[in-house]
Amino acid sequence: MAFSMRSQRAQRALRQVGENLKTARLKRRMAIKDFADRVGVSARTIMRLEKGDAGVGTGTLAMACLVLGGIDRLSDLFDPASDGTGLLLERASLPKRIVRRRNKASGRSTSADKENWTGGQSDDEGMGF
Repeated sequence: MAFSMRSQRAQRALRQVGENLKTARLKRRMAIKDFADRVGVSARTIMRLEKGDAGVGTGTLAMACLVLGGIDRLSDLFDPASDGTGLLLERASLPKRIVRRRNKASGRSTSADKENWTGGQSDDEGMGF
């Protein structure tokens, strides 16, 4: 099945991933047939993957990464801790000010507020809030 991508940047990125996979395979002295057997696909699918064909499944990409010893690099893709754009968006959505809730009847802080307050003391996990 032919898959057409509209974004040239995405096409270039996939071609680069394919080239990188091919280089990694060659550095490990693996023939396409041997690599395909380990990944669990045909040699033709590996050739398509290495050319950056967008129609190759992500499962095939994941298995190729596993066989080449790079599965951690795939699983780190868009890791929330290193997603700069996501972190900036998250920070921008933080409230500017926190208003403490009050009990409607008495105008005092709720008991939940008092129970959660540690008076600046550290708890068992080393967090003082």
